[in-house]
Parts: sequence; structure tokens; C-alpha cells
Amino acid sequence: MRINCPICGDRDRREFYYLGASDYLNRPAEGDLDAIHTYLHIRENPAGVTKDLWHHEAGCSSWLVVERNTSTHEIHSVTLASEVTK
Repeated sequence: MRINCPICGDRDRREFYYLGASDYLNRPAEGDLDAIHTYLHIRENPAGVTKDLWHHEAGCSSWLVVERNTSTHEIHSVTLASEVTK
């Protein structure tokens, strides 16, 4: 699988570190223990299109939101995480 980094261009996925679903960008309020538990531990594992956080570890060190299909590995879009609106 290849990821087209907005800064470095087309790169092999081995240059990146996968964090998980882009839901991690939407942190719950402090003190809401149920929301924090769900945020940290309850994750879906869908087959199909997802939005995930990837860190370009062996490149520019940018955090990216990658929209991809987990069944076909087709990448639909790559956006800098700092440009994603919540």
C-alpha cells in the first residue's frame, strides 16, 4: 500500500505509523468517565471505507488523516490532520 503524503509525495506505507480511527481527534470532556472509556477502549472494526490517523514517522513527521477502504486497500484521500475540521 502506498500513501501520498501531502508534503513528501507518494511513499510506501512502511514509512508510516498507524494510530487508529480519526475519532481520536475528538477527545471527550474531562471528567466524563463513560465518554473517556468509550474514547479509549471501544472501537469499531469496519470492513469498508474508514478515516484513520497515520504518522509519517520515517518522513516529515506529519500526522495525516487517510480515508481508505479496508477491504481493497484503496486510498481515497490523504489530508494533514491539522487541516481537518472537527
